[in-house]
Parts: sequence; C-alpha cells; structure tokens
Amino acid sequence: MEFDYDVVIVGGAFSGAATALLIKRKHPAARVLIIEKNAAFDRKVGESTTEVSSCFMTRILGLANYLGHEQLAKQGLRMWFCNSPEQKFDDCVEIGPRYGSRVQTFQVDRAKLDSHLLECAVNVGCELLRPAKVTKIELNGANGQTVDVDLGKRIRARWLIDASGRATLLARKLGHYRPNNEHPINAVWARFTGVKDWDSYDWREKFRGYMDACRTARSWATNHLTGHGWWCWIIPLRGGDVSAGIVYDSRLFELPNGGSVGERLHAHILANPVGHEIFRDARAIEGDVHAFSALAYYNEKVCDDGWACVGDAAGFIDPLYSPGLDFCSYTSSYVADFVARSVAGEDVSANVAQYAEQYSIMYRSWFETLFKDKYFYIGDAELMSAAFLLDVASYYFGLVIPAYRNPEKAFLELPFQGTPGRIAASVIKFYNRRLVALAKRRLATGHFARHNAGWRELYDGFVPDFRVTKLLRKGLLRWWKAELTNLRLMFAAPVRIPAKQTSAAPAEA
Repeated sequence: MEFDYDVVIVGGAFSGAATALLIKRKHPAARVLIIEKNAAFDRKVGESTTEVSSCFMTRILGLANYLGHEQLAKQGLRMWFCNSPEQKFDDCVEIGPRYGSRVQTFQVDRAKLDSHLLECAVNVGCELLRPAKVTKIELNGANGQTVDVDLGKRIRARWLIDASGRATLLARKLGHYRPNNEHPINAVWARFTGVKDWDSYDWREKFRGYMDACRTARSWATNHLTGHGWWCWIIPLRGGDVSAGIVYDSRLFELPNGGSVGERLHAHILANPVGHEIFRDARAIEGDVHAFSALAYYNEKVCDDGWACVGDAAGFIDPLYSPGLDFCSYTSSYVADFVARSVAGEDVSANVAQYAEQYSIMYRSWFETLFKDKYFYIGDAELMSAAFLLDVASYYFGLVIPAYRNPEKAFLELPFQGTPGRIAASVIKFYNRRLVALAKRRLATGHFARHNAGWRELYDGFVPDFRVTKLLRKGLLRWWKAELTNLRLMFAAPVRIPAKQTSAAPAEA
C-alpha cells in the first residue's frame, strides 16, 4: 500500500523523540514523521533520572556527553523526617548517601533535554512538523492510519505512535483511559529562586555535625521532605533555580486554604523545620506554578495492529523514586524495536500482543509493589527507611544490574516479566503491605513518627553488584525491628486521629 510515511509519532518530547531515533537507527530507510504541537517546549517540572533511565540515555541513546555538559550530575536521593514544626533543623532525621553517587544519574531540565533529543532525531533523518496540532485520527490496522493536522494536511502511515504525554490522545479517543482511583494523589509544584545552599559556609559554622557527617554535596541530591500522606521534592536545576513540589494522597492530607497555589505550597514547605531553613528567603517564580489532580492513570489497552502508546501516553503512577523516565525508556525501546522490524517486512503480531499483555502486568505490579498505600507510612522515618532500603535493593537486583550488564537486551524486556517477575512482585508486595499495616497501628496508638528525631543514617551507596546485599540486609533488619515494636503496640490503647492532616499541624497524627 502507498503511505506518506511508515511511522507517524504524535509528540516530540522525550518518549516520541527517543522512539523516532531508535526506529531510524534500527531501520535507516524508515520514513518517520514527528508531529509536535508546541513551537518550543515549555518549562517542565525539574526531574531526576534513575539508574535505569540514565543507563538508557547514556548506553542506548548515546547522550552521555550531552548530559555531562548540559545537565547536572545527581548525588542520590535524600529523605528528611520530623515530628514537630518547632524541631531543630539538625535534630531532624536524615536518610541518604554519605558519598558521591556510585552510578551516573542526573538532575535534568526536561525542556532542554526534550529539545536536544528531538534535534538528534531530526539529524538522523526524521521529519518534523511543528507547530502542528492533531485534529482527527482514523485507525485502520494494516490498511494504515490517517492523521489530520490543523495545517490542512492529511497524512497516512502504516504505524501511529502516541507519545502525547498526559494528553493521551489515543487512549481518550478509544475509551481506554482510566484514572487510578486506588492511588488518589495530587501534585503542586513551582520553581523557586533564593533557595538556601545545603552546603554553604555559614551552615558549616551553624551546623558543624550536620556538615561533617556527609562526604558529598547535599545540594545536588534529590532532597525529599516527608510527612503523613505527603512528600515534597527539592531538585536543583542548571542556572540556579530550584524545582520544588508536593505530592499528597487526598485521603490523608490536604493543603491549607488561603492564597494562591504557589503561596500555599511555599507555606507548607515553611511549616517543615528543614523546609523552613532552606526556603525562608525563597520565592516562587511568577507564572511558573503548576498543579495536577488525579496524577495516577493507566490505559486498559496500549497497542494494536498499527498503533501503540509510549511513555506517559500509556500511563503514569507516581513521581516518588522518579520512575517516569524508566517507563519512557522501556516502552520507547520496546515499541521502536517491533515497529522498525515491521517496517522492514517482519511479522510482529506476536510482539504487539506481548506488549499489550506485559505492559498491564508491569504497570499493575510496579504500582502494587512500590506505591499502593505507601503514603500511610511515608512520614515515619523507621518504616520509610526500611522501605527505602528494600525498594532500592530490589530495584538494583531486578532492573539496574541487568540494564548495565546488557542494556540492549534489558530494554527489550518489560519489568516483572515471567515467573521470576511474578515471584519478585509477590515478595515486594508482601513487605509493602506489612509496612502499611504497621503504620496504621502506629497511627491508631499515637506512635507514628515518634522516632523522627535525633538520628541520621548515611549509606556508603548502592552499586550494581553483590554489594547491594549489605543494604538489603539492613532494610530487612529495620523492617523486622518494626514488627517487634508492633507486637508491643497491639496492647496499647487507641488514640483519636484526624481524618486528614494539613501542613498547619504536621505532627497531629
């Protein structure tokens, strides 16, 4: 059949550009068109990459040189816990790495990254239609897909790939879009100027023990403030701005009323003793404040003959642990592979069916293992530190080690695949459910976050080999110790707890 293009990709940001680039590399003769609605990418939330997405960008996409020169090197994930707004800064619990990151990761300005990756796709021969808005889509399987754009063009292609992000054009058109009502999280974020340097000289004079405890720069880490039902991120960006935002479970927490969204976010951060020290002189950049409700969603169907969804157009769970670009990496790589082989003349119907089945398993397993009801215990330092160690160790064993051992193979296998994947999911789900149960007992007896003061736990660092078992053992011991505490609390008298918390009373639970 005669088509204008072999592949049309709707959306030119990370997932769309990465998919286009990989298709052209795998099959240089493929005719690929990218349709991007924006003349220029707007400023997005500051985003951290994980070890898996960094491996994808450096080993698969070949962006190591660009990332090293144009984005910030990330120094791990650091979490902060408190139990009172009046608590001293250096009395708050700190959990994170002692030394510099052992595996390369980055703090990225997504607008800059997306622009560069789209330029790479164009440089290898992909065509770009920009700005152009898709007005109509017709899907006809092997007979081709038709896309109308507002420039008066009608385009026919064998394959249509939806990389439209949260717009999820195909899912909404076909009725496959579903909010994840089991995970009712919302987010508010902004960019700030005037944020305090975590590693400043005057802080060395003021908090000598805090400064001497760590051998790396806390400023370049992804710093998380935590509380019952919520967490805040603080991410540095190249140029000096800082991205800060809150994600909260609407069952457990609500932002206080009054003022603009940016003012409410800033007030919440200032109500935390760590946030107060860091943001007391900060201000939100005007016009750069954003909010999303119903942050988690998924598609019941992500592909069929002639079309597929990648990245956020297929689904999104939660920004904690920064898994968004992991999903983009796996889906873009997998779809690019079978689309390129289809354009070359292969029968890829089995691969399309596999993607449709395994994506649902991956999404559901990832959600139930790491995020389901996690906001019940995220503000308790003992419980969350156990989860952090177990979660990251499991991540290293299941995904990071295979990715660095053989990236070309690893990114063509969606996570939680086969019997080993099911067993791993069952184990992680079990300890997550137990930590949720322990948190509810602590809340009911007034013991939640009771030990969020007076200690610091800094790790040597996670590395993608057998040494990660040391931190796995530490996480298991922390969990089992919490189980022993729970046996004692079974006989404790219950206390009254509020239905929801606000940042005005972070320790009320």
